Amino acid sequence: MTSGAHWIVLGAVLLAGVVALNVAVLQLNLRVDSLGAKRTKLRAENAALASQISSAEANARIQAQAANRLGLVPAEPPIYIQLGN
Repeated sequence: MTSGAHWIVLGAVLLAGVVALNVAVLQLNLRVDSLGAKRTKLRAENAALASQISSAEANARIQAQAANRLGLVPAEPPIYIQLGN
C-alpha cells in the first residue's frame, strides 16, 4: 500500500470510531431521557402518596382532639326499625 492509502484507511477507521461513539452517546441520551421520565412519574406518585398520608394523619389527629378536648366518641352504627303497614 502506498502512503496515501494508509491515510485513507486511517481516516476511515477514525471516522467509523467517531460514528460508533456518536451512536453510543445517542443511546445513553435516550436512556437518560427514559430515566428522567420515570423519575418524574415516581415523584408525582410520591407526592400523591404523601398527600394521602397527610390526609389520613389529619383525620386521626382531628378524631383524637375531638375525643380529648370535647369528650366526643365515634357514633355507633345506626339501627333501623321497620314499622308494619
